[in-house]
Amino acid sequence: MIAGALALQGAFREHLKIFAKLGADTREVRRREDLEGLDALALPGGESTVQGKLLRDLGLLEPLRELILAGLPVMGTCAGLILLAREIGDNGERHLGTLPVRVQRNIYGRQSGSFVCEGRAGSCESFRQVYIRAPGIAEILDPETEILAEARGRITGVRYRNQFAFAFHPELTENTDLHELVLRSVRAPAVRKAA
Repeated sequence: MIAGALALQGAFREHLKIFAKLGADTREVRRREDLEGLDALALPGGESTVQGKLLRDLGLLEPLRELILAGLPVMGTCAGLILLAREIGDNGERHLGTLPVRVQRNIYGRQSGSFVCEGRAGSCESFRQVYIRAPGIAEILDPETEILAEARGRITGVRYRNQFAFAFHPELTENTDLHELVLRSVRAPAVRKAA
């Protein structure tokens, strides 16, 4: 099984370390060719605007969108949640637009408002959730979307079909449960071609 991480900017190495710890072969995704043969992909935290621009500039946006819509398991954390969201804020902006949620940038405040708290995530009732200038899930736009994580009275993680997205950074903790959840969703290694 090959698990990749979008390696254009942000905390991609941490995702790759966890995938490797769980027994997957790993790959940094920087070019269109890097998408071929992937079984799962992490979209890391970082700067969503920068990552979205680079996805477009490098010709990765549409091939990646097609792979996600075709069933590639994908995990978006923080900025990755923003990249996946169907709506960002109230102005209709979007990047991949495959996840039926509306997100708000920096819902918890600026960088100085970053924090760590315990919350529910997956099957873990006390998951250490790390927030760094994090977005928030303001609205779920499809009833098929499952709530996977909550903290402080907010929805902090969702699953929609093959897409897993979190406002926090599970890759910055020792808990591998959410990465395992993504890898378990890989039905069988398949050859996927970038369009």
